[in-house]
Amino acid sequence: MGYNAAPLEKLVEQFSKFPGVGRKGATRMAYQVLSMPAAEALELAHAIEDAHTKLHRCKICQDYTENEICRICSSPKRDTSVICVVESPRDITAFERTREYNGLYHVLHGLISPMDGIGADQLCVKELLARLTDGTVKEVIMATNPTVEGEATAMYLAKLIKPLGIKTTRLAYGLPVGSSLEYADETTLYKALSGRGEL
Repeated sequence: MGYNAAPLEKLVEQFSKFPGVGRKGATRMAYQVLSMPAAEALELAHAIEDAHTKLHRCKICQDYTENEICRICSSPKRDTSVICVVESPRDITAFERTREYNGLYHVLHGLISPMDGIGADQLCVKELLARLTDGTVKEVIMATNPTVEGEATAMYLAKLIKPLGIKTTRLAYGLPVGSSLEYADETTLYKALSGRGEL
């Protein structure tokens, strides 16, 4: 417990619950809120409240939306034959920034992690499988992070999807643009070699 007044200390504690925010960062954020005009501070509080009360999961892809179905799932311009499976809604934002992917998404809201007590039943797997029954989907892209949990989740889902006769692919791995080969680890170089394409 710090030397701060109780309401300030409570605010610091709340900010320190954010991932990657330590006590110093939380304290800076708390003081920033205190330095705001009252109207701005209330706007921030209302924005947080609105996000919690007005947003819910899309009944199709599980992304956050205000409506029953999100703007991507309801768009007639999207390719309904491809679904990109991601860990969290933040990943959709990353893909959409590229302006290259035109298919649909499915958000798992986590990864299989036995060490953390997270099994497939705690993810949005059954919702994904339900989307694959009508024959519309021809390819499912596994776009989970290249971690142990991400790989395990992708492999688990692939085993469930392949018997349905749907093509299951994984994002390619390799070297980031602008990087130097001498600093790349062995696994990255191996993945880059095995996933190489013709020029």
